[in-house]
Amino acid sequence: MIVILKPNTSEPQVEAFSKRMEALGFKTHLSRGENTTIVGLIGDTSRLDPEKLKSEELVSDVKRVSEPYKKANRKFHTHDTVIDVRGRKFGGGFFQVIAGPCSIESAGQMELVSECVKKSGAGLLRGGAFKPRTSPYSFQGLENEGLRLLLDAGQKTGQPVVTEIMDAADIRLFEDVDIIQVGARNMQNFRLLKILGQQDKPVLLKRGLANTIEELLMSAEYIMSEGNEQVILCERGIRTFEPSTRNTLDISAVPVLKKLTHLPVIVDPSHACGVSWMVLPLSKAAIAAGADGLMVEVHNNPSQALSDGAQSLTPQAFDELMRSLRPYIELERKTIWSERQ
Repeated sequence: MIVILKPNTSEPQVEAFSKRMEALGFKTHLSRGENTTIVGLIGDTSRLDPEKLKSEELVSDVKRVSEPYKKANRKFHTHDTVIDVRGRKFGGGFFQVIAGPCSIESAGQMELVSECVKKSGAGLLRGGAFKPRTSPYSFQGLENEGLRLLLDAGQKTGQPVVTEIMDAADIRLFEDVDIIQVGARNMQNFRLLKILGQQDKPVLLKRGLANTIEELLMSAEYIMSEGNEQVILCERGIRTFEPSTRNTLDISAVPVLKKLTHLPVIVDPSHACGVSWMVLPLSKAAIAAGADGLMVEVHNNPSQALSDGAQSLTPQAFDELMRSLRPYIELERKTIWSERQ
């Protein structure tokens, strides 16, 4: 349930109303707009009489919310959330590109790729240290050493870093990581989501291989319900019967999510298609659909990559991609681009 307060409601009145609702056993979520304050009531609101609440002097309107996700719901938080990662902003009209290799393989690789993607305009550096793989015989990542190489590369170029966590037990290793990624396979690892919700750090949450949009939002709710509201949603393609691409990019998920939630939404075209030549058209589609950013895989030698080489761009191809996308991004919204060296 959301309670819309009148424009002239004072801060002490808002606080007193919130405390009164909390005394009744509800959690409250405040959303302050330019002229309106909304109090979201989380809990069993079936015992509350909306008409009685409307009769209160400071209440303008009361609406029930049927969706099970509350904190992620745009009805509770009407304006876009902007997540600032060391000056790189996601949401609210800002657009970011995250780029780097699927798997971290060596110091030389990370130094080269990080310098190239920054020069081409990527605001953040990605790299996989812990790799969830379908086969137990595939390369699983350099783990702790890979994490160190990623942090070193990011420090040298001044880029915030993004990497995936697979186990809640590893949370201490991610203290210096700027954005913690939750991969598609862990989207419903609720224990992990709860622990990430207790961190003061942005979380990039990828949609599961066969999960609905509501399930994605409920996973975001797990994180937010623990106190961490810095969640970035990522559409990365879902599994369908179509074998022409690795996954099927659900481009319609972008406008649907933008309507349902205030959280930033980005797209990973690399995992969606599985082939490098499709990254550009899918990136254009993502921008046109209203995405707040892209995550693109870049490898210095894709043919020799230890994972996902087929979908990875070379540094030169990534530079061409960024040059091609820039007019589309600037046409759609204001942008923040890393300075070209």
